[in-house]
Amino acid sequence: MEDGFLSHGGKRSADDLIVNGIEIYSMKIDSKVTSRFAHNVITSRAVNRANVSKEVVFDVDLPKTAFITNFSMTIDGVTYPGTIKEKEVAKKQYEKAVSQGQTAGLVRASGRKTEKFTVSVNIAAASKVTFELTYEELLKRNFGKYEMLIKVKPKQLINHFEIQANIFEPQGISELEAQGSFITNDLSQVIKKSFSGKKGHVSFKPTIDQQRTCANCSTSLLDGDFTIKYDVKRDRPGDLQIVNGYFVHFFAPTNLPNFPKNVVFVIDISGSMSGIGIQQTREALLKILEDVREDDYINFILFGSDVHVWKDTLLKATAENLKEAKDFVRAINTQGMTNLHGGLMKGIEMLTTAFETNSVPKRSASIIIMLTDGQPNEGVSDRQEIQMNVKKAIQGRYPLYNLAFGYGVDYNFLEKMALENKGLARRIYPQSDSAIQMEGFYEEVANPMLTEVELNYPENAISDLTQNIFKHYYDGSEIVVAGRLTDNDLDSLTADVKAQGAENDVMFSEQADVEETAKALQEQEYIFGDYIERLWAYLTIQQLLDKRTVAQGEEKENLTTEALELSLKYKFVTPLTSMVVTKPEDNEDKAAIADKPVEGTARAVPGTQSYPTHSYLYSRPPIPSLYTSVDGDPHFIISVPQKEDAICFNINEETGAVLNLINDPVTGIRVNGQLIGDKRVSSDAKIQNTYFGKLGIENKKLELKLEVTPEKITLQKGRKKTVFTWLDTVTLRQEGLTVIINRKKNLVLSMGDGASFVIVLHQVWKKHPLHQDFLGLYTLDSHKLSERTHGLLGQFFHHIDFNILEIHPGSDPKKPDATIVIKNNKLTVTR
Repeated sequence: MEDGFLSHGGKRSADDLIVNGIEIYSMKIDSKVTSRFAHNVITSRAVNRANVSKEVVFDVDLPKTAFITNFSMTIDGVTYPGTIKEKEVAKKQYEKAVSQGQTAGLVRASGRKTEKFTVSVNIAAASKVTFELTYEELLKRNFGKYEMLIKVKPKQLINHFEIQANIFEPQGISELEAQGSFITNDLSQVIKKSFSGKKGHVSFKPTIDQQRTCANCSTSLLDGDFTIKYDVKRDRPGDLQIVNGYFVHFFAPTNLPNFPKNVVFVIDISGSMSGIGIQQTREALLKILEDVREDDYINFILFGSDVHVWKDTLLKATAENLKEAKDFVRAINTQGMTNLHGGLMKGIEMLTTAFETNSVPKRSASIIIMLTDGQPNEGVSDRQEIQMNVKKAIQGRYPLYNLAFGYGVDYNFLEKMALENKGLARRIYPQSDSAIQMEGFYEEVANPMLTEVELNYPENAISDLTQNIFKHYYDGSEIVVAGRLTDNDLDSLTADVKAQGAENDVMFSEQADVEETAKALQEQEYIFGDYIERLWAYLTIQQLLDKRTVAQGEEKENLTTEALELSLKYKFVTPLTSMVVTKPEDNEDKAAIADKPVEGTARAVPGTQSYPTHSYLYSRPPIPSLYTSVDGDPHFIISVPQKEDAICFNINEETGAVLNLINDPVTGIRVNGQLIGDKRVSSDAKIQNTYFGKLGIENKKLELKLEVTPEKITLQKGRKKTVFTWLDTVTLRQEGLTVIINRKKNLVLSMGDGASFVIVLHQVWKKHPLHQDFLGLYTLDSHKLSERTHGLLGQFFHHIDFNILEIHPGSDPKKPDATIVIKNNKLTVTR
């Protein structure tokens, strides 16, 4: 689980606890974990100490695997609850609110493991507000431990800050640890942890002085990850629990002999993998080869335009063969296009031949791990045909794990293909620790202990069973099955597990007494409601959504209906539902909406959140805290992180005017934009609206020129000129340059150690009588440009200081005016 913070912009006052008139006087994260199922409540309380109304923002990071179940705001004793509705119903309510000029609080992806929930509200002078968010998740066991991750980032000192976690495990707790990335030697004494029998407890409650970064500082030391890990006693291979007509079966046998495994690595070596991609891949493979056991069998398939193999067959991981394999990996380099189909089919064929010719042990576990950063564009490139051929070739014999490197991949395609073949997809983020990410994934699947695992229960006694057949059981993990009892007179439930072990077939049997397991209900301090029923619902929805990913037609509709009904019944915010939050603003209620983000539905851009590309009627694209941009009717946004604020301004110029946006004489980077106007001036407009119809980016040192219009993209590198359209999907990497074109959405340009740019395509209805397609420009890492940078945007790339004076009512009573002093100029501004 993860927690967030309450925040607001502005200067610090003399009182350490008050920022911009707002005091957050309490923040508590309360977690109850019962049988791995976590129920988390985050409560933040604030008071407006100013004599005017102020905005408070509730900002929470939570795990991507969690479902929000409840949210409410209480302002001066009046509660404004969130309601969970079918996504389409919520969307209509939200669009109606947006059409009236109202804003939204959104959930969006915010990191590798997290997504962000944000909502803001204005509260009157002396008013108090309480935010309460509840979410639930099933904790997954990895490397022998369950983990809860709490993101701690309050941004200021808080009078009462507290983390409390109560854990109840009927099997008994065997170990419990808690640590934080920000914990100093002094703060480590504040962490209290204890466990005995079935109960565990962790608390963290620092005083104000313990929160300070130094003795006289008003800044908070609490900034990072707070992690709780634990495991349970394992006297038996599994544990079966029954409460109120629902059961859950946890299966994690220990002390089993290791299975020999056969691993085929299918690696993308196309040109787009050059640079950090292939470098980190080589590094990861070399580390993996160090951990391979001698009874394992391995091989490497490389695919660019052509397919290359290390050896014609899988080889045993002897010391001599491993040495040769490492030499092969060190020599891997990039070339050509992306013949993904050819590489995968060769890997499948190699595994199949190995079994048919008995060149690998009969009792061994086989897996295929594919890494790619692009999309198939050589050989068979039709995705449906690739999926069909791969599924037909594998025939359920080996799980396929797809690692999606970077942001130019079709993640949905890779995920669907993996799920169809009993595997999964994982995104690898193209950063300095990419190799560690790949190694970490491999370690999860490196130790298969059982294959063909099947968990069976009396057919006449149960119904609505979650997945009960698994291709592999890996050491340090856990298999979880849940279901509903149909026999109300049942005294006990028996589970029989059969599987293939490394040496022989194995059988396990578990039995649970209904009355005995129901005694867990007496642990009122630790449990929450019908937790096994909610665990069953959570697991069922997750698995229905996975099945829905690969289904088509009527089957997909039925799965959608079933998952939606459960989401609404148990009040989970899932990809099929939304939470509508009604919030009071200036004597009228306004709607905000929270959706569950889905990996791969929007293109992710390096260093940013996912960019919606033509949803500008609803909201601006979510941009990281360090950015500058120009979009719309040239509307410039300048982020000023040291002020926790932004400066915005418009430019009114004639159609056809070319604006100098960025010019850095040191790095040789220059950006210009040419304006276009509406097709005609509307009758009620005083002047014609203008937008960017052409953007040009030049880097003299790289001999690069990029020209972008809503119709085409022209890239010139040296003397070579290439023309693309917005219908193309392209990932191009060469000599410190990366160009990613996401079809009909955006273009990402990264120039080695320099700044990165995102050009967003905004499309309108072709027959619109007034508007036409236009472009937006977002600049990332602008601090990498020199201090001599100038231009309409460039002048703001380095230290900006300004003061806000004389705040007073403006012409619009909802928007106060003020005087800003910036760059020795005194201007009137509107909030």
